[in-house]
Amino acid sequence: MSRLRVLPAAMLLAVCWSQPLSGQEGITARAADVRFGGRLHTQLATSSATDGKSTDFFTRRARLTLDVSVSSLLDARVQPDFGGGELELKDAYFRLSFDPGFRLWAGQFKRAFDIFELNSSTDIVVVERTGRIDGVGGCAGPGGTCALSRFTEKLGYSDRDIGIKADGSIGDRFTYMATLTNGTGTTGSDENSAKSLAGRVTLRLIDELWISGNASRHDFVSEHGITDAATAFGADLEFGGFRNGIHLQVGMVGGGNWRLERTSVAEVPRFLTWQAILSRYLPVDGRGFEAIEPMARASWGDPDRDTEDDAGLLLTPGVFLYVKGKNRIGANLDVYRSGSGDTEFSFKLQTYLYY
Repeated sequence: MSRLRVLPAAMLLAVCWSQPLSGQEGITARAADVRFGGRLHTQLATSSATDGKSTDFFTRRARLTLDVSVSSLLDARVQPDFGGGELELKDAYFRLSFDPGFRLWAGQFKRAFDIFELNSSTDIVVVERTGRIDGVGGCAGPGGTCALSRFTEKLGYSDRDIGIKADGSIGDRFTYMATLTNGTGTTGSDENSAKSLAGRVTLRLIDELWISGNASRHDFVSEHGITDAATAFGADLEFGGFRNGIHLQVGMVGGGNWRLERTSVAEVPRFLTWQAILSRYLPVDGRGFEAIEPMARASWGDPDRDTEDDAGLLLTPGVFLYVKGKNRIGANLDVYRSGSGDTEFSFKLQTYLYY
């Protein structure tokens, strides 16, 4: 890591530890209370692909989280990440909580789209959302594997962006969120004057069953330098919750694959993808471990509905061993079969420290 990248980290740590801690819970900074936390995820990944690294150790995430509370109305978060030896800002927002039914955010946060991206990396039971296999990049348009999160991330329908957000809960059965953002992700200033929109609504049908609908309109600059936009729609269902017995998430998304070369200027190729993740959290008592959680994922994606034999299927069996809370060790075997019939796989072992 270069000196320029190390300096902001050193300054941040100096601020954190120059203040007296009370039970390691937080610090007082001028007119606010600040709680300090973070996560460290270290990964071993293998790849069967000819062009991939057969084995690779790396720091997947190394984040510091500063949660700031000014009053019952105002709170905020700043979250730098040092994963992969690079400094990147993740969450960074100012939030006004007027009422449980209406909160207003400004800054950088996740777009209001699919459930698989909105879930925190400290909770999910897949080591890599996209099923990334080093050396595999054949999915037309977004590249990589034709998995649901690969489409939504690389096509700009989900993941973090800069702008404003409104969300809230009405009663105990209905929640909503909506975002208006630059559309360029976490890279900084916008590349054009257009903005991206995303929205999501969720209805709780029974105690542990939720159904949601979502839509996203992403603006982009085409290869001809013209501002254009593409739209995606999706729906998902969730039964249960994290670290609580059986947990099932199923989702489907379809929309414009604007990164794929067009056959005509007026028409954006259409993609379709679905994903299901099933796990069961089983408490155990022995040798200092808290629980074990076997899991399985199936994710399918077709980058162009007008082209045959270009879809891909990702299958992921795995298991997580919990020490306490969100502190755990996870193992996944990602097996990917492309439309050409080639099959590649990647074993991933990741440690999760949550503090």
